[in-house]
Amino acid sequence: MPSRLVTSLILAAGLAFAVVAPTAAKDAPDKAAIEKIVHDYLVEHPEVIEEAMAALEKKQAAAAAEGQAKVLAEKAAVLFDSKRQVVLGNPKGDVTLVEFFDYNCGYCKRALPDMLGLIDRDRNLRIVLKEFPVLGPGSVEAAKVAVAVEQVAPEKYLDFHKRLLGGRGEANRARALEAANGAGVDSTALDRAMADREVPATLEEVYGLATGLGLSGTPSYVIGDQIVPGAVGIARLEEAVGRARCAVTRKC
Repeated sequence: MPSRLVTSLILAAGLAFAVVAPTAAKDAPDKAAIEKIVHDYLVEHPEVIEEAMAALEKKQAAAAAEGQAKVLAEKAAVLFDSKRQVVLGNPKGDVTLVEFFDYNCGYCKRALPDMLGLIDRDRNLRIVLKEFPVLGPGSVEAAKVAVAVEQVAPEKYLDFHKRLLGGRGEANRARALEAANGAGVDSTALDRAMADREVPATLEEVYGLATGLGLSGTPSYVIGDQIVPGAVGIARLEEAVGRARCAVTRKC
């Protein structure tokens, strides 16, 4: 995406061309004349650049939203129903909330009570967790352990998840294994699962989804056809869930 300065120069050049174009057939455009026209016009009407930038940003936002909607439609099965994901809450809920998270993300730690609160307060909500380690090698190590925990002991995943995400210090392989041990996950089975190709395949699948949706940070949520970035709080999440439920059930 061009910088604001580059975009401004492009706009200015276009403006100058529009001004001199009527005489271009008779005489070759004079560089100095063009520069003076651009300079004088922008000095007299600086709001033109601001208006053009606002229009450009609006157009880019619309294009991004259109691209996200396309990915949501094309990848819905993988996003909401992949075999490589954690499902919490009501597995048969009428609305699914997908959370992309990183165990070293401070905002994800802050958002953990929001997710737990949603499980308690909305008995018809299905929650899908996607391991999205973007904050360094420690995050990747922790995510790999988490994927293995889900494979060998899915009934113990939430306990493990709360221990690791709710704990202090950097999340890494050692901390994740400690959390798994605390949750009662069999260490031998866990070691075996971590060597399986499914672990990196799970992370690759999530990275592909996140890239297609334009997600770069955590936490990021997908609720129905809505993408909600950031730790926005339980009220904002419930509002998005309500809109998604309205679209699904038509009971608004």
